[in-house]
Amino acid sequence: MTPVAQTPSTPRPAKPRLLTGLAVKDGFIRHPFDLEFGVRTSGLIAGRHLKCGHSNDRHITAYYGIAPSVFKSILVRWRRCRPVAHIDEFTFVDLGAGMGRALLLASEYPFRSVIGVELHPTLARIARRNLKLWRSTGRPQAPMRLICADAAAFVPPPGPCLAFLFNPFGAPVLRRILALWARNFAGRPGQLDLLYVNNEQEHVLEQHPGFTRLFQGQVRRSHADVVADHRILTSQPAAEYAATPWEDCSIYRWTRA
Repeated sequence: MTPVAQTPSTPRPAKPRLLTGLAVKDGFIRHPFDLEFGVRTSGLIAGRHLKCGHSNDRHITAYYGIAPSVFKSILVRWRRCRPVAHIDEFTFVDLGAGMGRALLLASEYPFRSVIGVELHPTLARIARRNLKLWRSTGRPQAPMRLICADAAAFVPPPGPCLAFLFNPFGAPVLRRILALWARNFAGRPGQLDLLYVNNEQEHVLEQHPGFTRLFQGQVRRSHADVVADHRILTSQPAAEYAATPWEDCSIYRWTRA
């Protein structure tokens, strides 16, 4: 009997490896926000797992999506601070946007535009998919885009800006960002406001002569977000991060003429 030659099968492409913190073995649990809207913003990724070969890698803190209730509350507080212009004149800029949860939430307000800046290519790719899904729901009131770039080199757009940071990086990067934005807003008092959630590097802003603090305090999570974040953070194998019912937050305004 003559043996039949076997046609070699085409090997299946390797499945992309998940970032550490996004697999079930890492304690990954989807946040109710993702379950409700079909997006992908859940997971906790420590800074050591977000290295991408950039000189700023050592200053990355971690990735975690902001509690929706905290985001909405800090926006309410900002609007009470009497911004220099109506919200539809402001560009919202999320520096260290991660998978884009804050961008999705911000787009439900009538900003001039909503921009996210994220250094890590995998997070940026996920964020872009989330933005595409979000647009298909018809929820956005503002145009959205995600830029994969170094936040410390991002030049702010013209017009009033609202910068947002969810403690994405350490003091050295924050200092460079403040210096760059200060140069761009020189002589334009009031046209730059900054929302800082989980304000671990508060001292950097306190030391900058051009910024005036408008608010500092605890912004509480809703009960649903307290329950969700507690469940997610206590599921970590190493239990590195603690869940609290609030976030320490600050609001600053550029006042240097």
